[in-house]
Order: sequence, then C-alpha cells, then structure tokens
Amino acid sequence: MPNIDHFSDIISAVAGARASGLKIVDGAVSLMLDVSGLNADARAQMEADVRSAVERAGATSVRIMLTAERITPRLIAVASGKGGVGKSTLSTNLAIAMARAGRSVGLVDADIYGPSQPRLMGVEGVKPEAEGKNMIPVMGAGGVPFLSMGQLVNPGQAIAWRGPMAGNALSQLVDAKWGDVRDIVVDMPPGTGDIQLSMIQKHKPVGAVIISTPQDLALIDATRAISFFDTAKVPIIGLVENMAGYLCPHCGEMSDPFGSGGAEAAAKELGIPFLGRIPLDIKIRMASDAGNPPALDEGPISDAYAAIARQVSAWMDAPKAAPA
Repeated sequence: MPNIDHFSDIISAVAGARASGLKIVDGAVSLMLDVSGLNADARAQMEADVRSAVERAGATSVRIMLTAERITPRLIAVASGKGGVGKSTLSTNLAIAMARAGRSVGLVDADIYGPSQPRLMGVEGVKPEAEGKNMIPVMGAGGVPFLSMGQLVNPGQAIAWRGPMAGNALSQLVDAKWGDVRDIVVDMPPGTGDIQLSMIQKHKPVGAVIISTPQDLALIDATRAISFFDTAKVPIIGLVENMAGYLCPHCGEMSDPFGSGGAEAAAKELGIPFLGRIPLDIKIRMASDAGNPPALDEGPISDAYAAIARQVSAWMDAPKAAPA
C-alpha cells in the first residue's frame, strides 16, 4: 500500500493547496478540499479528479469533505465615461466567460438609465424572489446569477429616481443573497455623477474595467472615468476597446469606422493594462438581442471575451492597490 507521502504528492498535483487533513487508515483515504470561489461545476470536477487520482493510486476507499469559507463577494465595476459604448454587453459576456472558466461569479445591472441585462441574460420578465429583506438572484444565461434594476420596474417603464432612491435600490441588488458567489461584475451607470460616486463609496469595488470605443471623443470620456476611479481610490484593472474594426459580411473587407488602436495607445499613455479588443460584429447584436450572449458559444468573438476574462480573473487573484 502506498504511504501517506505518495498520496499527498498525487493529491497536490490535482488540487494544490486546496487539499488538507490527509489521513490513511487500512487503505481508506480521507481528506478535506477547500472549494471556496469555485462554482458548482468546478467543485464537482475537482472532487471527481481527486477521487479518481487517489483510487488509481491504490486507495480502498476515498472520503472527501468539501469546505468553503464564508464569502463576501468582491465587486468588479465595468464603467465608461459615456453611454453607448457597449458596457452592458461587455459586463454580461465578461461574467459568463469567467463562469465558463470555473469561477463563481454573479452579475449586477446597476445601470438605472438603461437596464438591459434581463434581455441579454435571456430571462426578460422574470422577477427575483426574496428571502426576508434580501432578494434572491435570478439564474441567467450560462448559469450566472444576476440582478438588474430592470427587474424592479415594469418592462419599458422609465426609471426617474432621485439619487437617494436609486442608491437604495442599488444597495438591494448588491446586498442580495448571493450564496457562494465570490466575484460580482457590476454594470455601472454611464458617467461620473452622484449616483456612481454613492455606489462606489458604499460598495467599494476591488477594481474597475473601463470600456471605450477607439474614437478620440470616447477616449476622452474613458479618461474621465479612469480619473474618477483614481480619485475614489479604486484600482483600474484595465481598458477594453469595443467596436474595434468591422468585417463586412458581404465583401469580407475590414474597416475601422471608429478608428483603430486608440484605446490601446491611451492605455499605454495612462500606464494601465490594455485588456483586448471586441470587434463591431452584427453577430454580437443578434445574439445579445436573442438572450444568447456570444461568450457562451465558440469562435473568435467568444475567444476575445475569454481572453479578457482570463486577465481580469488573474488580476482578481492578485489585486493591486490603487495609487496613493
């Protein structure tokens, strides 16, 4: 029968530092696995991988206890200095791409001016239930739990709320019963006004992702958003360039209606990471309108969102402090 060191090496190769408390009695192996921050699929996969590896190594039986720390979700703000640059679409697909990579992630649609996540997530018209004073997130596309300002009003109704009322509503979304969700992507309202400031002061994001189109005017607004988060002492995770190039579906020619490379150049000038580009593609619009976010599919567009998600996830695993 292999000794405890042999089993320890095998388990560490599969689960790393998440495994602890290894014991062997007459060939029966027991251990604990810390599954904090993993979604249900990733937890099940890790448990299965460890069990399989230990059984192959000669264990007569395997007992695995799953543990998880009590989690206070960390917020990732997705913001822009203006509307109309694709912030909500990026937020949706970023959350889904992170979930597909095995992270336990949720989504909050804090955009009171144009709450669009219910449609993007394919559950338009579905209202969240409540447990006591806390809302329970609705399960959206890709198994991502989410809450939206659009779920608090009737479809098509304009939200004309003053700052305090909007702030209280946003707090209900963030303070909901998120369960084992570790990271929450927050689709922020566009701009840098009172509502945004109140949101950040009350619910401090760990970091912010800024989105812009390549054109100079949009970059000016993006720079304003970056300055806003710097002032609020929220670190910038990086800058995303949206609508970056248009591939004509008829002739195959690539054009740049909003310019090219502006966001990457701005990121370099500002000394922040450039996270990647998302093309101007009719497939994104069609899939989004149908409640089937493109990050769920395979192909170049999904790959672009996945690449951005990997960088955001890596940053969240080793967050950096905001400039003093």
